[in-house]
Order: sequence, then C-alpha cells, then structure tokens
Amino acid sequence: MKTLVKTFAAVALIALSTFAMATEKIVGKTEKASVNLSTAGLALDHYVAVKTKGESAGIEQLFTEDFSQNVQSSQAATNSRNAVVDFFKKQKGEKLNCNVSARIIEKSADYMIAKVTMKFENFTMTDLVTLVREGDSWKVSKSINSYK
Repeated sequence: MKTLVKTFAAVALIALSTFAMATEKIVGKTEKASVNLSTAGLALDHYVAVKTKGESAGIEQLFTEDFSQNVQSSQAATNSRNAVVDFFKKQKGEKLNCNVSARIIEKSADYMIAKVTMKFENFTMTDLVTLVREGDSWKVSKSINSYK
C-alpha cells in the first residue's frame, strides 16, 4: 500500500511539473506576461528597457489605449498605439548601442513627465514621455521624440 501511495505521489508531482512548464512556455510565446507597473518609476524603467534593450514582456499593458507617439524630425510623423506596440514586438531582443539617461521633469500623484536621452555615436534622441496612473498601474500615454 505504501508503494502505491508513493507511486501516485510521484506521478502527481511529475504531472504538476509538466503543467507548470507548459504554462510558462505558453506565457512566453504569447508575450502577455504581466509586468509590475505599480509605480511611475517602474513603468519608466520598463519603457526604457522596451525601447533600448528589446524587452518584450508586458508591452501591451505598458501603453494606454489612446497612446500616441510624435516624431519631430525633417518629416514629422505620428504613430498610433498599435503601430508602436507592433514595432516593439518586432524589436524583441534587439539592444541599442547607446548611453541612456532618464530624468523626471515633473511628477504628481497621477502623472509624470520624464525626459529620456539616448546618445548614439552620431546623434542623440530625446524622448519626452508622459505617464499616467490608470487604476493600480502606471502607463505611458504620450511620447514625443526629437533628434539632434
């Protein structure tokens, strides 16, 4: 009887381990893993990681539904949330060769404006990022990029 109980326990542990590994693979493939965005600082850090380190987890939850990106250059452009999310998904794992600095310009209980500077070898990109609190998490609602 003890052998039978041990056998069932071993089979149960193997089954649970298999299900746990399968669940991890499914979450990784769908890239819908949850990311902690409970503070403005965490949301800003994650935004910088998505933009410069090719981080792909939690991209969908990082941006507000009405997010827009304005690019100020010789040919000004505005990008929608879907276009930006799709772009970052395609950049998964791509790391930018630049020095990054982030500075908070203004912060209140419900919004924050930060300046993210990325210095590349031949140019500098400045990104003014607006983050807002939605419920219990912070999200990026606007991004304005300029190049020098």
